[in-house]
Parts: sequence; C-alpha cells; structure tokens
Amino acid sequence: MAHKDAAWHERMYNNRALVPDYAQHFERWRSASAAVRAQRRVHLDVAYGTGVNETLDIFPADQPNAPVVVFIHGGYWRSLDKSEHSFVAEPLLQAGACVVVINYALCPGTSLQPVTVPSIALQCAQALTWVWRHIGAYGGDRDRIRLMGHSAGGHLAAMLLCCDWKRLGKDLPTGLVQQALALSGVYELAPLRHAAFVQADLRLTLADAQACSPTRYAAPKSRVLQALVGGDESYEFIRQTQAIGQAWGRAVVPVCEALPGLNHFSILTQLAEPGSRVQRYAQALAAL
Repeated sequence: MAHKDAAWHERMYNNRALVPDYAQHFERWRSASAAVRAQRRVHLDVAYGTGVNETLDIFPADQPNAPVVVFIHGGYWRSLDKSEHSFVAEPLLQAGACVVVINYALCPGTSLQPVTVPSIALQCAQALTWVWRHIGAYGGDRDRIRLMGHSAGGHLAAMLLCCDWKRLGKDLPTGLVQQALALSGVYELAPLRHAAFVQADLRLTLADAQACSPTRYAAPKSRVLQALVGGDESYEFIRQTQAIGQAWGRAVVPVCEALPGLNHFSILTQLAEPGSRVQRYAQALAAL
C-alpha cells in the first residue's frame, strides 16, 4: 500500500476529484428535487431551532400515522443543502413514509459562530427531538422514526444511533430512533485531519475526531445500521464501511455491502432509479 502521506489522503477522500462528472449528479439532484417539490405536498423551511440552518422540509405521507424517514445530506459537513436532496422523498413516499429532509450549519462557520462536526451532530440530534415532538401534526408516527444519510449524512445517522436521548429531554424515549441506512458514510474521522482540502474547513482536532467516530463507540444495543458503499469508491471509503461493520458486529450492522459499479455520487443518484438495489434498501427501511 502507498505511504499514507497528505497526497494519499487527498486521493482517498477527495471524491469530486475521483468522479469527474460529479457536477452532473448534482444537477440531476437539483432538477429532480425541484420536480418533487412541485408535484408533492411539502412544508418547506420549518424551523427546528433558532440557529444557523436549523430548518427542515416535511413531505407528508398520503395516509396518517405513517412511518417517518429523516434524511441527512452529505457534503463533508461543509457544503450542499437540503433543497438539493428533496428527490430522495419520492421513493420513500411511494413506500408509504412521511419524509423529513433536514439542514444543519456548515463548517467552518464564522469567527463569531464557528461550526464543528460535534456541533453539527448535536444540531441533528435536536432536529430529531423536534421531529419526535411535532411530526404527529404532519401525519407521521413518532414511534417509527428511521434515519437515512449520504456521506457526511451517513456518519451523522450512525452517530444518532448512539445518542443518549434522555440527556436532551426527559420526555424523550431511549429508543427514539432504532434503524438507519447509511450510504458511503465516514465512521473514522481521524484520517480526515490529514486531508488538507477538507481539514481547512473542518478544523478537526484529534479530540473531536475521536469523539465523533462511531467506530469508537460500543455497538448500540437494539439498533440496526445498514451500511452501503459504492464498489467503485476509493479504498478508504470501502474500508470505512467495513470498519463500522467490524466495530459494531453483524447483529447491529447486518448489511455491510459494496455495490458494484457505483461511485460516491451515483450511489445516491441510484436512489431515484426504480428497482435499483439502493432504492429497494431505502423503501424497505421506510416500510418496516
């Protein structure tokens, strides 16, 4: 294996450099998202807090008391927006779910309001507490909340499976969320400290990298994480998915799979393709 210097970490983690047509995927996401917002009932920019980007979009299901799927977007905790990911709602709505797509503040923030990966994880936890307390008004069943995330969102979904919800509110159930599907997640953050292109914005300290690495946590009891990654992704992204499977074991991570022919962006694009393996996993999550 090549020496793990800065250039190696750049090759392993710079997905836009690895996928020359990444911009075409982004454009497909934006176009499909605009279409879903135009065709489906949606409540846009609902506030779950008063901080930066603390808003979410809700796509109600056609029937009441529907299971809820909360989607968390990627972008290395420093880019992209929920508005570019409305398209994920369509296959989940077809499976009978109420869909929530959340936003969060992006690194590095400002000098007055810095944003870190730990603060983003806390924001997402606060978003989930809002969903649990309020989703009933939108036809969702708060006792059936599931998570789905891509890239940084996959990392955040795994972190939320480990959340001690009672620390955020005595009224919250310990099992607020028990199921998650992560696409191309990052579960060990220490290597990103050596990837200059992203560390410039993340400013990860060693302590923060360790605190926000799901592989360092004990396997969350009575939780299930399905972890998928593109078979055409870098060695490191495939290793990251294998690492969470090894750390938490098959009882918690029953699905730990590299999907042939997919890269870091096409794995999410495939969610909109009827009959694709990614869509089947997502719809199964929604229909549990």
